[in-house]
Amino acid sequence: MGTEQEYIVQREVLDQVRLDEVAEKGNWTTKPSLSERRTVVSWVPVLGWLPQYQFKENFAGDFISGCSVASMHLPQGMAYAPLAALPPVFGLYTSFFPVLIFVIFTTSKHISIGTFSVVSMMAGTVTQRLAPDQNFIVNGTNGSKVDTEARDAARVQIACALALLTGIFQILLGLVRFGFVVNYLSQPLIRAYTTASACQVACTQLKFLFGVSPALYSGPLSFVYVSLSNVLLIFSSCSRFRAPFVPNASYFPSIVGDAFSLAIVSYTINIALSKTFAFKYGYRVDNNQELVAVGLSNTIGSFFYCYNVSSSMSRSLVQETTGCKTQVTGIISSVFMLIIIVKVGSLFEELPKAILSSIVFVNLTLMFMQLADVYTLWKTSKTDLLVWLVTFICTILLNLDIGLAAAVGFSLLTFIFRSQLPRYYILGLVPGTDLYLDIETYREAKEIPGIKIFRSSATMYHISSEMYLDALEKKTGFDLETLLMAKRKREAAQKRKEEKELKKEEFPEGQTSTKGPDMGEVNWGYQRDTSMFKLDSVTSFQSVDSIKKFPQIDEEEKGRFSGSDTHSIILDMTTTSFVDTKTNRDVCLVSQIFRDFEELHLDVYLAGCQACVVKQLETIGFFSDTIPKSRLFVTIHDAVLFILKKHRQTEFNLVS
Repeated sequence: MGTEQEYIVQREVLDQVRLDEVAEKGNWTTKPSLSERRTVVSWVPVLGWLPQYQFKENFAGDFISGCSVASMHLPQGMAYAPLAALPPVFGLYTSFFPVLIFVIFTTSKHISIGTFSVVSMMAGTVTQRLAPDQNFIVNGTNGSKVDTEARDAARVQIACALALLTGIFQILLGLVRFGFVVNYLSQPLIRAYTTASACQVACTQLKFLFGVSPALYSGPLSFVYVSLSNVLLIFSSCSRFRAPFVPNASYFPSIVGDAFSLAIVSYTINIALSKTFAFKYGYRVDNNQELVAVGLSNTIGSFFYCYNVSSSMSRSLVQETTGCKTQVTGIISSVFMLIIIVKVGSLFEELPKAILSSIVFVNLTLMFMQLADVYTLWKTSKTDLLVWLVTFICTILLNLDIGLAAAVGFSLLTFIFRSQLPRYYILGLVPGTDLYLDIETYREAKEIPGIKIFRSSATMYHISSEMYLDALEKKTGFDLETLLMAKRKREAAQKRKEEKELKKEEFPEGQTSTKGPDMGEVNWGYQRDTSMFKLDSVTSFQSVDSIKKFPQIDEEEKGRFSGSDTHSIILDMTTTSFVDTKTNRDVCLVSQIFRDFEELHLDVYLAGCQACVVKQLETIGFFSDTIPKSRLFVTIHDAVLFILKKHRQTEFNLVS
């Protein structure tokens, strides 16, 4: 039978003033200089890991993995290029040049960059929109036909320009440290988007698989339209490397929106896979460096006839399971792709499109398996399930670009609603500890007589400030508006009574008016009383010692609230991570709480403020003679001990 372990800590009660003295607060900083933060190795990670490469331990695994991934690059590159409305050989180019660039700049060891079905299809919507077949119809001896050579050349130009602009966006976003944006794209959104995209891709491949030619259609509901067309038609029918070039920038105005969408989508897929493998194998990836890496892969690759790249889930899994240890896998894969392109590629030039479509379908299997997320999310999180369903439906019905925008907008909306609906608690002390827990959740957590401890589950800022105050009144049992109005009515009545008595002393009986030296006649009988409407500003208060002791609340008014025996309010600020210094609304809220409760002769204390919050409060001059730093305590327990000593509540045993 195990014995209970306990610890005992003895120290003085610490408010903020005493903490600053004990901990020797100063302007210490541990931030590295700019030169220390961004070295050459941080910009070009290959310079860090390649000189330390352990050949004996890692090369065998990297070699086998590189060969395996190259064997997938060949069919996938050729199969995904038609999704971008390009000849298959350009898929092979895209499987070679960007991979080499990515190896140099990435911090991830296991993901495989190159062609990807979703990104290929997004690029294809742009190339087909700007270079449709009808623009290249020529008249021949056998009637009109499409000049495929001219059409493909134009689409290559568009695809390379799109890759260049996408890469520029990604590099710029990486340089301004925009990698944090991935934190706002939840896994349900990403998985639903890729699943819906897989459905879109599969739909486009039906015509090649069954040898039918449906009419082209783009825009919202195109998935439904093309699917029905394919089904009806199915039932009724039962080189060599090229010299680098500069992409045509004149296409930029027409593709800027598509390029930005591709920049976000391809990066999001990359970083999601990167973090998955990094967590599994215990290393870290740099969000912003990955953004720069994929951006450079797109940018440099565009000069070599490559279109947009992203990481592939299927290739990355093969790369991991076949023994990949380092980024050398990408180098080996590129070497094999070089051999294939130069020596073997011509053998696959006439590969039937039905075979390429079959390869696409096989590689979409993993994405279709994500449909099982619906059942999992139903059991775990209804909100995440809603995000998944909205993302899937919007992507299916509105196409990839509009669907993504709608999905991100809805996801951010759910985030706002979550932050707008925090939970609020009254905390109680667990006997024998210094733990303060929600009294509605923990039976042993008991309120301390005379003290109300209030906590919000979310940071307090201007959007939720009104909710915070309403919850504070409800949880503590004080109807501030009613109580303050009653108090001010008593003050006004008391003042009128005093003025009436003063008037009787200064004027003879029956005289009701007089004239002052600088004013007209004053009629005391009809003078309007404005004392009820003269409220202090939000940031000005009376000190505790200077508050006039007015008559106590009568029994009828006492019945309006349950906390009539309360003398102290503690606001737990541990969840507050910032202060809105621009509008000062949350600062004004705290100031208002101090003012209103102290007007009712209740003391207010703050507990658990983070150092950054204290610094912000100091900067905007929040602390003053009326709200001194001595009202801010390091922990809730410090505040409780101080209050109990102040009110001589020695009969309450904290450790019983």
